[in-house]
Amino acid sequence: MRKHAFWIVLAGVLSSQACRPGGEEPMSAEKTDARLLDKYTTVRLTTDLSRLTAAQRQMVPLLIEACQQMDEVFWKQAFGDRTALLSSVADPDLQRFAQINYGPWDRLDDNRPFVAGYGPKPPGANFYPTDMSKEEFEGAVSGGGEALKGLYTLVRRDAQGGLTPVAYHEAFTAEHQRAAELLRSAARLAESPGLQRYLELRAQALLTGQYQPSDLAWMDMKDNTLDVVIGPIETYEDQLFGYKAAHEGYVLVKDQEWSQRLARYTALLPGLQRGLPVADAYKRQTPGTDSDLNAYDVIYYAGDCNAGSKTIAINLPNDERVQLEKGTRRLQLKNAMRAKFDEILVPLARELIEPGQLEHVTFDAFFANTMFHEVAHGLGIKETINGRGSVRTALKEQASALEEGKADVLGLYMVTRLTADGELSEGSLQDNYVTFLSSIFRSIRFGASSAHGRANLVRFNFFEERGAFSRDAETGRYRVDMDRMREAMNALSEKILRLQGDGDYDGVVALMQRYGQMDSGLRGALEQLTSAGIPVDIVFEQGVEVLGL
Repeated sequence: MRKHAFWIVLAGVLSSQACRPGGEEPMSAEKTDARLLDKYTTVRLTTDLSRLTAAQRQMVPLLIEACQQMDEVFWKQAFGDRTALLSSVADPDLQRFAQINYGPWDRLDDNRPFVAGYGPKPPGANFYPTDMSKEEFEGAVSGGGEALKGLYTLVRRDAQGGLTPVAYHEAFTAEHQRAAELLRSAARLAESPGLQRYLELRAQALLTGQYQPSDLAWMDMKDNTLDVVIGPIETYEDQLFGYKAAHEGYVLVKDQEWSQRLARYTALLPGLQRGLPVADAYKRQTPGTDSDLNAYDVIYYAGDCNAGSKTIAINLPNDERVQLEKGTRRLQLKNAMRAKFDEILVPLARELIEPGQLEHVTFDAFFANTMFHEVAHGLGIKETINGRGSVRTALKEQASALEEGKADVLGLYMVTRLTADGELSEGSLQDNYVTFLSSIFRSIRFGASSAHGRANLVRFNFFEERGAFSRDAETGRYRVDMDRMREAMNALSEKILRLQGDGDYDGVVALMQRYGQMDSGLRGALEQLTSAGIPVDIVFEQGVEVLGL
């Protein structure tokens, strides 16, 4: 097995150290593209803090510091010893790029190493021993080691060289304890009983590894203006199996006016589920209607959500049991979304969309498409129909990309249905379709190492095959065909829902292999965007000083 870019040492309490492998062709820093930082444009992350009470303003620095502990942990999960890496990089621009990527691998270039001496990024990041094979892991699991698959555990070697789980709250004791202290301090200032209860339970979860009570409490919060999402949450970083949750944190301020506009859509979920374009067996689960759909300004990102491409909407909790009982909360990060629309999507569309359809690229459509993407995570099926367990465990490392693909295409299905039913009236359906195509180009640029990037590449090729859009041979610009895009949307929705319901791992691999390739036409379009100097994503100026606190 090829050596990876770092080795992990576990002695008593976990310690991590990144090392450089032998046998790899080192990538010279001198050969590194000097314009790497041009992939990002900087956005100042703030909001109108006059919406907060004096007590809430006191809470914000505590919540930010708690999220910074998640940042510390995510560095260890994604790479290892941050200090060792950054001190080895003399070029300040390259050092900054390493900070953006939480390691020496470019997340927007399929995790290509950009620091001399580092080889390919391990697909299991730092969640597993780097000398562990898939077969060894699966053998250990089938031999009674089911705990190795735990969402909140690292996998390490014991004294005999076997595989053993190490709980996050034991591996990252210092960070979890500090974060818990800060959350409890914030809870004492909370004026909302629901927020106070959630902060206390989340602090307890960090110390015990029992997250479900705090997930349920988070779902019950309805009236608080200030919010925080914190802890080990998404599994995108684990590209070996997709089992391990990575640490992250957001601090959020609710936009009450926009949220009131969105509240009515969650009641429509059961009807939308029944109308999915797939056989009844694949939509027999009823989504919870206690779901929460709101708009927020995010004032701090940390950890997983801050690595490489930045999240602009959240759909949580991921716990399938909580989803079936309570639904989910969908948080639209309006200020970050607006930054991506203005700085990236509009310039991109001017380069690639046929001029006669440019007027249909609108922020309202971008917001709606993104919002219903998150809502669509609650549609479909969470448990396979043939006894293979949950969709996530059956599809392993393929689950995240397929789920993101499902949410994208079902989000467009929801927009189409709601427009037809008169429930969605702002703008035109053509706005949503043309903006949707523009967003495919935006997300493909995240690269194949991103679940969102892979999902968009598959959908682009699937839609192109069915004539959902065409490209002018002379200008290289794209034009949407509304009828054919609707047909392609329904066909891909049906295919993905079947693959999930069947837990068909091999079928998902085949789908990704067939449609996950980039042809010369698409590659040329993306190169055109790079030549035009259009950034791929955003980075933030953020923190207490930026907020004036």
